[in-house]
Amino acid sequence: MGDIGVPELLIILAIAIILFGPARIGGVGKSLGEAIRSFRQAVRDEDGRTPVVEEQAAGQPYAPENQTQLQEATNASE
Repeated sequence: MGDIGVPELLIILAIAIILFGPARIGGVGKSLGEAIRSFRQAVRDEDGRTPVVEEQAAGQPYAPENQTQLQEATNASE
């Protein structure tokens, strides 16, 4: 029941052509492809980064540099 076959894909394509018109289907496909490509690039970039917590030495406690950071740290722990 959950499988999508050729007849279903043709119906979806026909509805897309009716909604967007044949001229805009290419543009919609292109923008969708670019969105997927940028999402994948963002996921790849995020995987390469290390969280700030890991960059901090394990033996060193967190020391805020100013009063605002101290208040933010206190509010976050509550």
